[in-house]
Amino acid sequence: MLPGRRRITAVVASVATAAVLILTGCTDASSGGANEPAAGAGAVSSAVDRRVAAELAQMSLEQRIASMLMLHVPGTDPGALRAFVEQYRPGGFILMGDNVPNLAGLPAVTDALSPDPSLPLLIGIDQEGGEVQRIDEDTFAAADTLKGEPAEAAEEAFRARGAMLAAAGCTVNFGIVADETADPGSFIYDRALGTSPTAAAERVAAAVTGERGAVLSTLKHFPGHGEAPGDSHRTVPTTAISAADWASTDALPFAAGIEAGAEVVMFGHLVYSSVDDAPATLSAAWHEKLRDELGFTGVTITDDMLMLQHTGLPEYQNPSENAIRAILAGNTMLLYVLGADPSSSGVDPAVLVSDIAAAVRSGRVPESLVAQQAEHLLRVRAALPSTAPLSR
Repeated sequence: MLPGRRRITAVVASVATAAVLILTGCTDASSGGANEPAAGAGAVSSAVDRRVAAELAQMSLEQRIASMLMLHVPGTDPGALRAFVEQYRPGGFILMGDNVPNLAGLPAVTDALSPDPSLPLLIGIDQEGGEVQRIDEDTFAAADTLKGEPAEAAEEAFRARGAMLAAAGCTVNFGIVADETADPGSFIYDRALGTSPTAAAERVAAAVTGERGAVLSTLKHFPGHGEAPGDSHRTVPTTAISAADWASTDALPFAAGIEAGAEVVMFGHLVYSSVDDAPATLSAAWHEKLRDELGFTGVTITDDMLMLQHTGLPEYQNPSENAIRAILAGNTMLLYVLGADPSSSGVDPAVLVSDIAAAVRSGRVPESLVAQQAEHLLRVRAALPSTAPLSR
């Protein structure tokens, strides 16, 4: 493990390279806000290409599917966490409060989560600050105050937050709420960075700029939680506003964040019925809008998939069916906040992978789609901070 300042410097350089590769090396198009590759980026890209091709070629279908999962299990014991990721071989791990002993102890946890340090897992965390944070030592300004401050304050707060996360071994922050609402009674009001589309857009873009080079920035919850009333942890919030109205309002903060260079977009379990009767997480139409109208070509990830089951709605009680629909919709990665006992949440990652693989072999899910998403994620991971040589 690199000590304090050395670790931050290494992470900043490596994540900056990862951002270039995400925006220029994974698809034919590139999203707005991409910087020109730094000197030497071509050589790094070639090494990544070789590593990704070799890794993908040796992966089974089940391993490719597993790499599309970001999982969680409670606990801070490095050995137990290492055993968990070695057993299920996910492409990412989300840290919850039950994984964070304290800021000083977190690097021991994050170091344990990548059995192959030259191909680290994507280590995500919900570190918005304020109401939603996993690291209690985070005293930097959050949305409740930033929405009333100039955009520069958001940039400063998220620059400090990003550096803190990078030093602790986190590589993805699910911390930038791009939802907007002026309704104090809204579930998302205290977490939104603005009370109007333009105000939110300015602060979202500033937050992305602040995190740049430290962690991969995530915009959530696409296509916008503020417009759809209700808490998506317990229900499927729904709105009937038109696609045109969305494009001129709730889309603006996401567009601004993408333009600023955000590398990840999290889809919400939200229904915009004028576009699709399915939640955006399971909607190909919403993935197409993100790609075709907002120009996003980075990583898309679902909100916690267990939330769909928690609604109690019968159509979402089969976790494997939910996962298959999410993959078909276009998600790069599926997120699962699991308990210590998989049966307690009704989701066993091994069963999930097996059922998705069966859907591929039956022809329901194109094998090429799984290969494409697995390659995308391998490319991102191979460019992240590493403690081992990139070549094998």
